[in-house]
Amino acid sequence: MSGTSFAVPADSALPAGEAEVCDRAPPFPFLKWAGGKRSLLCELLKRVPNQIGCYFEPFLGGGALFFALAKRHRFERAVLNDRNPELCAVWQAIREDPDAVAQAFDRWPQEQEAYYAVRAMDWRALKPAELAARAIYLNRCGFNGLYRLNRKGGFNVPFGKQSHYQIDLENLRACASCLQNVEICCGDFEPVMQKAKAGDFVYCDPPYWPASSTARFTHYDGQPFGAPEQQRLAEAFRSLEARKVRGLLSNASVPETHALYAGLRLDVVQVRRAINRDPLKRGAVGEVLVFL
Repeated sequence: MSGTSFAVPADSALPAGEAEVCDRAPPFPFLKWAGGKRSLLCELLKRVPNQIGCYFEPFLGGGALFFALAKRHRFERAVLNDRNPELCAVWQAIREDPDAVAQAFDRWPQEQEAYYAVRAMDWRALKPAELAARAIYLNRCGFNGLYRLNRKGGFNVPFGKQSHYQIDLENLRACASCLQNVEICCGDFEPVMQKAKAGDFVYCDPPYWPASSTARFTHYDGQPFGAPEQQRLAEAFRSLEARKVRGLLSNASVPETHALYAGLRLDVVQVRRAINRDPLKRGAVGEVLVFL
């Protein structure tokens, strides 16, 4: 199960010194997202071409790699996708009016009673700026930054008792600037990946294969992403090579993922995870990076 190391292609090398400053300046993710890639950015950037026609991200989440590439001007166009409609609506609202999002955020006290009142709101009934502000508010005031839905699709993370969070308007504006003329889609990953052509690049960061029997595929958005979906993703990822599309995929380093991507270039890296209900389990874990 040990990973094999491969030389990084010459056109993917980071400029001198960039590894030390991977993600310190805006734009950077405005949400703390489970499985977010800020801690892995330097490893990811090494495996991305310096120049990309269109950048595709079928599993958007917090968008750490998108923002890192955008501020380095590494792509001409971008198509971002996620199957979570609320998350997509949040991204669209940030793109349209970051100042309105910040103003809506500041209207809610960061205390337990207010938190549960905001949590009870139906995001579908809110204006775009309010639904985005609600998502950021719950993300920053909820327990450990978790995003978790119950069986009815309702957000059910308890209050986290964090210290006061001040929204970063400078970063929201920088994020909005990067998102201008970017296509934001909501749906299954496969149709988005099929759009990629020669010279494009696809980064897949799907729900990970569970590393234990107690982990769940549906933990964060209430939708299944089990073995059939993992198999379908592996087939879609492998098909990129025939179309001369470069690709990168991350997943848990478990026997199942090694088997799915056998024969492709594969590295195992250690990454520290900060989101887990058990603080003792927030240490380094193995992740597999598969690249074309």
